[in-house]
Amino acid sequence: MLSGLVRESKIITNCRWIVVLSSSLDSVQLKIDAKTVSKDLKVSEQNRRVTSGEADVPYPDDPARFDHPQLLCENKLEGRCYWEVKWKGAVFISVSYKNIQRKGDKDDCVLGGNSQSWSLGCSEGDGYSVWHNNEKTPCTPTAVSERVAVYVDYEAGILSFYNISSDKLIHLHTVNNKFTEPLYPGFAFWTHGSTVLL
Repeated sequence: MLSGLVRESKIITNCRWIVVLSSSLDSVQLKIDAKTVSKDLKVSEQNRRVTSGEADVPYPDDPARFDHPQLLCENKLEGRCYWEVKWKGAVFISVSYKNIQRKGDKDDCVLGGNSQSWSLGCSEGDGYSVWHNNEKTPCTPTAVSERVAVYVDYEAGILSFYNISSDKLIHLHTVNNKFTEPLYPGFAFWTHGSTVLL
């Protein structure tokens, strides 16, 4: 795992500079919110690996549980924070307001398909794209890596996604937005056998 910490982020003629110097950034160890995990997902390896395609896992009914194969984490994102994820298949690595709809399969229930969530779509075949309000923004073409990183500066309204290749961060996309509610990490799965490892 990269130990780099972000101190400052500036936009200069559409370029993003990340200064790796400060310890003021919180590296987040994500914790799955078990009440939100769809019955199509299997959680294993001490709640660190999630795999899609497990038909109707017998989780108890809960109003917070998603119908679509996705989940949220318990971590409320505050200040500046950073985390990394390994993935395989076709997944969305997301941040979301907690009030996202849970029941049904329409866009307002899917991470990246509504105004309450932002997602990095990761696909072994199609590369990377960013989704918000069901609108797709392609990322700069780059070789696909099994590791990605997410950086949030909540107060500044910055959400950045990175590809990790040979322990180097490669910027994929930055969202600038005034967040109005606490953000929570989340994951959505688009093909059977897709996985994320926290």
